[in-house]
Amino acid sequence: MGRIMQWNTNNMFKLSILLSFTLFLFLLPAPVHGTSLELLHRHHDRFTGGELDRVEAFKGFVQRDSVRRLQINQRLGISADYDNRRKATETEPSEVEMPLLTGRDMGIGEYFVEVKVGSPGQRVWLAADTGSEFTWFNAVMKQKNETPHKRHKKKRARRAKKHHHKGSKKHSKKKSKSHKKSDPCNGVFCPHKSQSFKSVTCSSRKCKVDLSELFSLTSCPNPSDPCLYDISYADGSSARGFFGTDSITLNRVNGKHEKLHNVTVGCTTEMLDGVNFNEETGGILGLGYAKDSFIDKAGGKYGSQFSYCLVDHLSHRDVSSYLTLGGYHRAKLMAEMKKTDLVLFPPFYGVNVVGISIGNEMLKIPSHIWDFNGQGGAIVDSGTTLTALLTPAYEPVFEALTKPLAKVKQVIAQEFGSLDFCFENEGFDEIVMPRLAFHFSGGARFEPPVKSYIIDVAPQVKCLGIVQVMGENGVSVIGNIMQQDHLWEFDFAKNTVGFAPSICT
Repeated sequence: MGRIMQWNTNNMFKLSILLSFTLFLFLLPAPVHGTSLELLHRHHDRFTGGELDRVEAFKGFVQRDSVRRLQINQRLGISADYDNRRKATETEPSEVEMPLLTGRDMGIGEYFVEVKVGSPGQRVWLAADTGSEFTWFNAVMKQKNETPHKRHKKKRARRAKKHHHKGSKKHSKKKSKSHKKSDPCNGVFCPHKSQSFKSVTCSSRKCKVDLSELFSLTSCPNPSDPCLYDISYADGSSARGFFGTDSITLNRVNGKHEKLHNVTVGCTTEMLDGVNFNEETGGILGLGYAKDSFIDKAGGKYGSQFSYCLVDHLSHRDVSSYLTLGGYHRAKLMAEMKKTDLVLFPPFYGVNVVGISIGNEMLKIPSHIWDFNGQGGAIVDSGTTLTALLTPAYEPVFEALTKPLAKVKQVIAQEFGSLDFCFENEGFDEIVMPRLAFHFSGGARFEPPVKSYIIDVAPQVKCLGIVQVMGENGVSVIGNIMQQDHLWEFDFAKNTVGFAPSICT
């Protein structure tokens, strides 16, 4: 699910996107107030109701990360220069946050947020993904013989009143529970039950032009037919459905609700050769930046900032972290926030890496590995689990981090996916590990805890949680395990990425 659509554009088109995006940033209004969403990791107990095989789970998200990196490089086009800058604008901060949970017990490496779509709102769980600008969810179309929702509800109410007798209350509860289980709209979106849903027609400019880069199809038998999409993924799977607009209700921590209107969404009705989401994990909340995206729409209401704080990816359901739209956060910071330049490669959020140090010693890594103009660069991605480095960066990092582990008892790393170094953790003390740090432009230094790169993959087994991207061309990715226990703030007005250690709860 944490995969990104393939994207091939020529340089002229990319330049036009850049100019349009720059103009849009200047037009961003100051925020009125903010809102936050509850994010849950995909391993969260709420999705599984119990434990799962951690080894198989780990193999799964290693494989998904590999596919995702391929798609990121295909979509970036590598040679494009989106190093967009603009002067900062003053905004009035707001302070509203909402919980976010891990997907720990599903064996998948993303974090999830609950939203309600339509009017009245229909609950869906979506993966919070900074690597995708497309918000979509599994959808069910109205059956030809289905009675309209409102009329059906009134009919049930009249029948309940007519047959009221002793013991009917208990009977009614059982019937309601049975109805919920058989409800085809339970956990997925039914557009025909939303009073605010509007289909995008295939003859509209929105379909032909605005949504063309989201794989809208040119087929249009009748002008009033819906605008269709067919998204192909690098692993051969695909998702098919139709575009529409609707409201999205955001559940805040304090129990109140915020609503975004007229958001462009995708209703996926068919998935082929891929992993279909169950009723509790219904799609993707696209946090990537692009015109008419969820973040674009949120920026118009809450301002030009959003942030998230990720708890440990192995946390259980009683531990929440936060996704905040607009304004300032209330996460407790353990140190002062550091900031570096935000390099916008829509929909991705790039950072200018200067180098990597291990134990305060800078490693010898060619500078072109971090140069977006030289077919390199690095992005911060909430939808990728493991941090991935190009070979010239990976090899010195691997050597420096495994050197102090010479006496540990190694195990076969291939059993845990594409990891290169795993060992039994009996007797291991992380105090022997030198500290890894990413050095960004402007002097900012990101130093994650040891547990973010020497990670638990199975009972009594740890691995070096960084993977190699073969070759010297492509983008390196700072994944969500490396980001955990930190607040990350993205500011489009000031073009900065901020980060600070935090307990996130």
